Amino acid sequence: MLYLIPILLAYLIGSVSGSLLLGGLRNVDIRTQGSGNAGGTNAFRTQGLIFALGVVFIDIGKGALAVAIPGLLNTYPTEPMLAATCGFGAIVGHCYPLWHKFRGGKGAGTYIGVLLMLAPVYMLPVLVAWLTVLFISGYVGLATIVAVCALIPTVLIDSSSDYALKLLVLSAAILIIFTHRENIRKLGNGTENRFEKVRFKNWFKRPSDG
Repeated sequence: MLYLIPILLAYLIGSVSGSLLLGGLRNVDIRTQGSGNAGGTNAFRTQGLIFALGVVFIDIGKGALAVAIPGLLNTYPTEPMLAATCGFGAIVGHCYPLWHKFRGGKGAGTYIGVLLMLAPVYMLPVLVAWLTVLFISGYVGLATIVAVCALIPTVLIDSSSDYALKLLVLSAAILIIFTHRENIRKLGNGTENRFEKVRFKNWFKRPSDG
């Protein structure tokens, strides 16, 4: 029972959607706009940069808070597996929020918050992989999928990473790939949304180039 309480709290915290919380302040549900997803990318596309930054801040923050729950409750605060499970619980809550009829985001922002707390050193390879794919392809979903997958071998070959972290990274990657299944389908049929302006090939393109 002492294990279940912090995990349940982590899931409930993860269920607080940044986009839906902020959207409620302006009577907007971004799940009815754009891609229909409640994550930061759709928030940016439909509501603008400031709104999206607020969403990302909340989503990262709740991932970090979830990992801290065992310490805050003084419930096995030094147990790595419990902290990792709380982090994963928050990611699940973000994707399938109890407060919002189980329609949430895709988990990437909350996963970042979890990693920042558990293993911030791994944020560098994640960021490098994400930016590289984004700048080459312009596809946010593809960049996210590649980044979470690229972290798996990095953690597995690192002898200093514990079993709990390895299991978290693998489980989170599987979940995030699943939540991006529609992006994968659209990539396959060529209908995925693309940010052309961030691609390397367009950085130095003159307006007259078309």
